[in-house]
Order: sequence, then C-alpha cells, then structure tokens
Amino acid sequence: MKEPIRFIRQKIFTLLNGNVSYGGANIPVYNRVPSTQSEPYIIVYSADSAQTNQNQSDFIVECITRIEVVTSFFSDDGGELQVNDIVESILELIKTSTTDYFDLSSNNFNVFTSNINGVAYSNDDDDEKTYYRAIIDIANRVQQN
Repeated sequence: MKEPIRFIRQKIFTLLNGNVSYGGANIPVYNRVPSTQSEPYIIVYSADSAQTNQNQSDFIVECITRIEVVTSFFSDDGGELQVNDIVESILELIKTSTTDYFDLSSNNFNVFTSNINGVAYSNDDDDEKTYYRAIIDIANRVQQN
C-alpha cells in the first residue's frame, strides 16, 4: 500500500497558493510557517490517514488534510470577519462541485470522495494581539490504482 496524503496536500497547496487574497493582498500558504511571517497566513498539513477497506485486492485510504487560517489584530482592533472571509475564499476553491475531486491519476491514485468535515473556529489572546484561527478538515477517500 502506498501513502497518498502527500499528493492531496500538494494539490491543495497548489490550488490555494497565489489564489487567496484579502483586502487586495495575497495570503501566503505554507506547510511550515517561517518565524518572520506575520498574519494572516494559511497552513496546509496532513492530519490522519487510515485504511478503510481491508481486503487483498483494493487499497482504500481515507486521508484527512487540514487547512488552518491564522489572523491577528492588536489589542481591541479587528475580529473574526477576516478569518471568515478567507475561509469562504478557500472553500470556494476547494469544493467547486460534488463530483470535482483532486486528480491523482498521475500518482496512480483515484480520489472518489471529498468532503469538508467541518470548520472549527477559535481565538487566543496574548499581551499584544488577539489571534483568530479557523481549521478546515477535508476528508478524501483514495483508491490505489
């Protein structure tokens, strides 16, 4: 059995990179955020991969990929609206139809389901800023060809 989650992560990264903006500025997309990067930014990372079909002829895996959006404001400035708008832009790019799945055929995989499992929101305060986060969980079922 081969591991398809890295190919899904790569497709999501390519789809989002340079295509998500807020206030006329592109939002950078990372797998690991540089220490010099200020908010807002987007992180794409693998969360879980589990075999769902236990037989000798088919290898089917459900891959959970996360897209995290991070925004911040100093003191009492700003709020959740920025993170909501960025999430909406991402969802419009990721989920264009009920049958438009990531094409992994060149990697010998077939994606046959793709679901947005949900979006979790949170906020954290430190001495200077309030951070707003949204984590989008995307589940893809993938069959090895």
